[in-house]
Amino acid sequence: MGQPVSVEIIATDALTGAERALWSQWVAANPAYESPFFHPRFTEVAGEIAPAARLAVLHQNGTIVGFFPHQRRGGTAQPLGAPLNDYHGVITAPGVSVGLDAAPDLVGARAFAATGWAGPAEEGGAVTRSRTLLADVSTGWDAYYTGRKAAFSKFLKDKERARRSMERDLGPVRFEAASADPAHFDRLIGLKQAQYRRTRRHDIFACGWTADLLKALVSTADEDFGARLAVLYAGDQPMAYELGLRGGGHYHFWVPAYEEAGARYSPGMLLSMDTMKAGAAQGVHLYDFGFEGEAYKKYFCDLERTVFEGVSTAAVSCPAQAAFDAGAGMVPTGLALSVRRRWAVIDACETTTLGRVRALGAAATAMVGRSASPATAGALLAASTFSCL
Repeated sequence: MGQPVSVEIIATDALTGAERALWSQWVAANPAYESPFFHPRFTEVAGEIAPAARLAVLHQNGTIVGFFPHQRRGGTAQPLGAPLNDYHGVITAPGVSVGLDAAPDLVGARAFAATGWAGPAEEGGAVTRSRTLLADVSTGWDAYYTGRKAAFSKFLKDKERARRSMERDLGPVRFEAASADPAHFDRLIGLKQAQYRRTRRHDIFACGWTADLLKALVSTADEDFGARLAVLYAGDQPMAYELGLRGGGHYHFWVPAYEEAGARYSPGMLLSMDTMKAGAAQGVHLYDFGFEGEAYKKYFCDLERTVFEGVSTAAVSCPAQAAFDAGAGMVPTGLALSVRRRWAVIDACETTTLGRVRALGAAATAMVGRSASPATAGALLAASTFSCL
């Protein structure tokens, strides 16, 4: 970064109006920050809800050159709002760059656990490169849809038939772009929790504060920023729900769920299509589908971005990290990454030692049930034994 940098750690709501304007100016000037997660309102809202929320302000020669929102879990720093934060990094002035390797030292942590680092990073070791997929609708919905249909005619014709079949079997299909009904929010969370139980994943909403964060973002929905809960109906019955986060012209598909009764009609995909069509008419030009992996995303997305995930560690000794890395290193790369992701989710959600121990024990049992090696389970349990992470 050139000149020495000093760091001030403050509350997430302590910025002055001028500092907030500076933040917004830097975000607008850098395409890497084109996500609602970099909007200053996300930090303000998440900072009110997420435990141990903090904001690092970077100074160089007496001038502010960066903002770094984060949260602390013991000796580890994480993205603010994790595990719900999909894009993060140090928001810097033009010409200033802060890599993932510097993150722990900036905030005085033993490690920083990234899941979607949008800044510079060195791939290798505990850090891996990932892709996120996006859809550009800046030319308008009709032009976008015509182009996708030319490339993937069969897939989109199947979705059109599914819509007609749903309407024939279940009743008129209608779309609500932003539901304010608390029952819809509660149903979305309930469906996600049922999905976590089925798939033996950690329930990110059991801790309470994560659902509270989503509620706060829904109530913050204004023209420029906030969460929207879209709902697709067939007749009088909701068939699919999706909570998305908007920041300016960027819309991030975030928390989806659908009713089993409508599964055969692909209600989630139909809801995404209706959301995109409605949003394009209201100034949304970019739809973010998150990380690659699900096959359906290729039919909608025509852009990609590179992010980094993994743990950047400061130069300190940590028995839990050493045990974790040793266990993870004894299994194939894909499973090692799964272990790391499970630990990151648990560490972010659970703010007490007892909560972490219980969650890690359940995760280890689930992974053994999925034919993971005992060493993998041991790596998870080792993390619960030591508190330095």
